[in-house]
Amino acid sequence: MNLYIRYFDHECLAKSVDEALDFLSSIGEIKMESNMPSRIATFLSSSNLYPFRLKVSYSNYVLFLKTEAETLEQFKEEQAQRKEQKAERVATMAERKKNILDALNEQKVGWWEVMFTFKRVITMPDTGKCKYIDTPFRVRLKANSAMDAYNRVIDHLLERPDIDPRSQFPSPKSEKFEYRYLGEEEAEKKEEESTPSEEAES
Repeated sequence: MNLYIRYFDHECLAKSVDEALDFLSSIGEIKMESNMPSRIATFLSSSNLYPFRLKVSYSNYVLFLKTEAETLEQFKEEQAQRKEQKAERVATMAERKKNILDALNEQKVGWWEVMFTFKRVITMPDTGKCKYIDTPFRVRLKANSAMDAYNRVIDHLLERPDIDPRSQFPSPKSEKFEYRYLGEEEAEKKEEESTPSEEAES
């Protein structure tokens, strides 16, 4: 394992502690301390893959990064590739979130089925203390979209006297919230009002 070292505009790739010390000693404003060799050697031999910052003045640090690159040019190329891959991952995640929100807000008036498990606050009668209980909930209701269905269900649960308002509900964007569109008319429910109607709860 080699070391990428940077101090402001000064940088190098060192293949040993001695090379790292030679680089640091070539920078006039860095005061070489007696414990520098041991601190750099400890970092290099450790399993730590996070950046190491060596304080060389009141407010200045030298940055050390472990790398398998053999040259400074190779290190910079690999860093550029990693940044590009990170940017692609961020873009993919942003697109995924956008698709989730688009699906939730797509206007489809009719019957929806909503399923999720929420953490319901229950007061234990023997101790008077509260604890969270995973509680599955499933319902069919009329709504204008999946998001509208979610909001109506949460409002319904929060209005129930047997549901503690401290209970925690999953985000509509999470995988824990499931839904499906049943159509404009749902045979068993088409005469009912557009309020949540529970099919199962425990």
